[in-house]
Amino acid sequence: MGSSDSNASWPPGYAIHPRPQPVARHLVDAFRAIPVSAIGDVMGRSTGTMGLRQYHARLDTVLCGTAFTVRVRPGDNLMIHKALLMAQAGDVLVIDGGGDLTQALVGGLMRTTCVARGLAGLVLDGAVRDLCEWAEEGMPIFARGHTHRGPSKEGPGEINVPVAVASLPVLPGDLVVGDADGVIAIPAARVEDVLQKARQHLEREAQTREKNRSGTADPERFDAILRAKGLPV
Repeated sequence: MGSSDSNASWPPGYAIHPRPQPVARHLVDAFRAIPVSAIGDVMGRSTGTMGLRQYHARLDTVLCGTAFTVRVRPGDNLMIHKALLMAQAGDVLVIDGGGDLTQALVGGLMRTTCVARGLAGLVLDGAVRDLCEWAEEGMPIFARGHTHRGPSKEGPGEINVPVAVASLPVLPGDLVVGDADGVIAIPAARVEDVLQKARQHLEREAQTREKNRSGTADPERFDAILRAKGLPV
């Protein structure tokens, strides 16, 4: 089975779509300096993963790159192996494993492949194993949990289709950003707009931080809200 976009020969439960158009490198680099919390603020504070944890050791590691999505049957990683043959440097492997923790979907041997291919990281709604290897620098990973139990390799699965990972909808080609606070996905068409708004948001935060530090914060910021709710402040 190749990476053709024609579904004429796909058996039920399988699909393999081509690699999406990657996000421009200068935009990926720019987002490495934008905290996920700031991105979430300008995207309505209602999107992002829930329940994932980082398995790389350094808290200051930033995951940032183009989403290369995979949906698999819980406990089976056949199509993840196929995705690793297709993904290219700078891609983030985003894996919808249904949140299942009974069998690990990726382990240390697959990490070696990820490093060799220059992936930007992995986001996994499922389990990981070989934690000591993933804790090494060079390949950030966010996962639902971990177990020593290995996966099957029988399929089915789909590559580069819309997925939902830990409450986060992700489309192939989205920009995925992850840091110590969590993981978020930015639709490809909105990347430049979100970058501009996030930078403006950080400038406002810097001003507020300085007022908090100097003790000159305006009490009306919250008192006005309380008065509008009928509280005599």
